[in-house]
Amino acid sequence: MNILLAAFFLYLFSTVAFVVSITGRKWKRRNGDREQTAQGDFVARLGTIGYGLAILGVICHAVFVVYRMVIAGHFPTSNMFEFMSFLGFCIALAFLFIYGIYKIRVLGAFAMPLALILIAYASVFPTEVQPLIPALRSHWLYIHVTTVSIGEGVLAIGAVAGLISLLRTVDRKSRSAFWLEMILLVVTMLLAFIALFFLFSSLGYEAEYAHVVDAGTAEERVEIQAYVLPPLVIPADSETLSEDPFLGMDMGWFEAPAWMKGVNAARKFNTVIWSVIGGLVLYGVWRLVFRRRMIDVLYRAVKGVDGELAEEISYRAIAIGYPIFTLGGLIFAMIWAHEAWGRFWGWDPKEVWALITWLFYSAYLHLRLSRGWQGEKAAWLAVGGFVIIMINLVVINLVVSGLHSYA
Repeated sequence: MNILLAAFFLYLFSTVAFVVSITGRKWKRRNGDREQTAQGDFVARLGTIGYGLAILGVICHAVFVVYRMVIAGHFPTSNMFEFMSFLGFCIALAFLFIYGIYKIRVLGAFAMPLALILIAYASVFPTEVQPLIPALRSHWLYIHVTTVSIGEGVLAIGAVAGLISLLRTVDRKSRSAFWLEMILLVVTMLLAFIALFFLFSSLGYEAEYAHVVDAGTAEERVEIQAYVLPPLVIPADSETLSEDPFLGMDMGWFEAPAWMKGVNAARKFNTVIWSVIGGLVLYGVWRLVFRRRMIDVLYRAVKGVDGELAEEISYRAIAIGYPIFTLGGLIFAMIWAHEAWGRFWGWDPKEVWALITWLFYSAYLHLRLSRGWQGEKAAWLAVGGFVIIMINLVVINLVVSGLHSYA
């Protein structure tokens, strides 16, 4: 974990360097009849420093992956902690490749924070090395999951470039500006969840509830679930095993709806409520501090970027990531499914969403190449594609039951 923490801080310092390199004040001084820019001596070089720090971070992250593989005895992508941290590594690696071609500093100011967020989100899940369940004991684990992760990492850079293009070109008084602000608000809610998780974990908060599943049948069992965030929502028809007081209350604010059966469903609902509340609070703080919408503040950081070039970078990244994702997310996945379950396709929720993702990016490439969808339309599709990927990684993995629920 210390190696991953080192990579996290290197990514953080890289982010700071890239942000300062594009927002640093341009001091000017006169030398005879010629104007010179003092920024060129240091602030502009911060982009190179940020890139170097990103390289060091990727090296540390690669060492962590190898170390984890050695001590676990398998490729470290078998649970949410391992997969999300590896996806963060793939995004950082894809960024190094794309930046090496285009040298656009603002790309680092948006891509490196995404890698940071995924590592932080991964740390929310149990980090202990766990033995593989029987379904994962195959060489296809590292072939399939690694290829998918690399493809999604490159597609994420396409989404980042698309977001930069939108921030640069969208009319800030239009409806598109509203939806762009909503996307940033959802990201803020994810950040709030991560911050709240680590806050209450550091405070040692804990609450446990027991719920009888399939009561009165031969399969009756007791389901026990621990809350890390204070229970604003408590499971219906459950017994409190332990609960630390929160804001002077011994119980949650209300019970989960009757149709939301089980302790786990209520815990997830509680997490969503906390994320929404925390995200709205953070957003409110942002508005109080900057007195502007998020898109207005970020526009100042990207206003020197060519919006068409950013969208072109987005397209080229997706053109690279799409065949890699196709290979790993569909072809290799179906081969492994046939080996593990005796069929190539079974309409499992994870399989269905992978197909939706592939069809979406197929439509994107078709519309851009054959229908001339460039600029704002294509940029929106690029951002929307990564939203679909994140729904697959978060909602499908954690909420919807299926053969991939162990992930």
